[in-house]
Amino acid sequence: MMVLWVRSLLFNLGFYGFTVVTVLTSLPLLALPRGVLLWVLRSYTWIVEAMLRVFCNIRVQVEGAEHIPPGAVLIVSKHGSAFDTVFWLSRLPDPCYIMKIELMRIPVWGWIARKCEMVAVDRAGGGAALKKMVRECQAAAAAGRQIVIYPEGTRAAAGVTEPYQPGVAAIAGVTKLPVVPVATNSGRFWGRNSFMKSPGTIRVKILPPLEPGLSRAALMARLEEVIEGESRAML
Repeated sequence: MMVLWVRSLLFNLGFYGFTVVTVLTSLPLLALPRGVLLWVLRSYTWIVEAMLRVFCNIRVQVEGAEHIPPGAVLIVSKHGSAFDTVFWLSRLPDPCYIMKIELMRIPVWGWIARKCEMVAVDRAGGGAALKKMVRECQAAAAAGRQIVIYPEGTRAAAGVTEPYQPGVAAIAGVTKLPVVPVATNSGRFWGRNSFMKSPGTIRVKILPPLEPGLSRAALMARLEEVIEGESRAML
């Protein structure tokens, strides 16, 4: 247990320290094209995963990458860990995250997110906020970007399902993009609000796109069925 605690301490110090350094050194890059910042964030992801291997003996295994079609796509992913928010930065050519507006208000980090043209969602803003989010997703889809959304809207503890939010169906209905579900067991090794990091293999399973033409209710039910079923099977 002491070894695990020390390994977790080293990773946490490295992760948070490196995050602060990355954010602060990115500040002068705000004047440069968006692609420069995306490259920095992609490099950040590689180093975080390297720290997971070295300090925590946590490796990452990706299955089903061939299920992501080229060009614009809507990726709907289980969210069990902070790892999930890092992962896609290095796996997609031009990711567009849907994130809580509170994150956009964090000094410096929020400026970087806006420069990278991430999309904010204000869950307290009602219908007007939802329409604004959908319009921005339409623009991202038109630009050929890969939209990443976490349907529960928050990190869920391993084995727990939080309510799926209707914004997923709204985006899918307007953009008409292929909808790719993603399951993961990341919360088992890097738990929600957990200091300890357990050794093992984080699996990210990219599932085949859902069949087109589903109604909103059928789409949401099907997403929850496949994502939660696969994620629980990994646990």
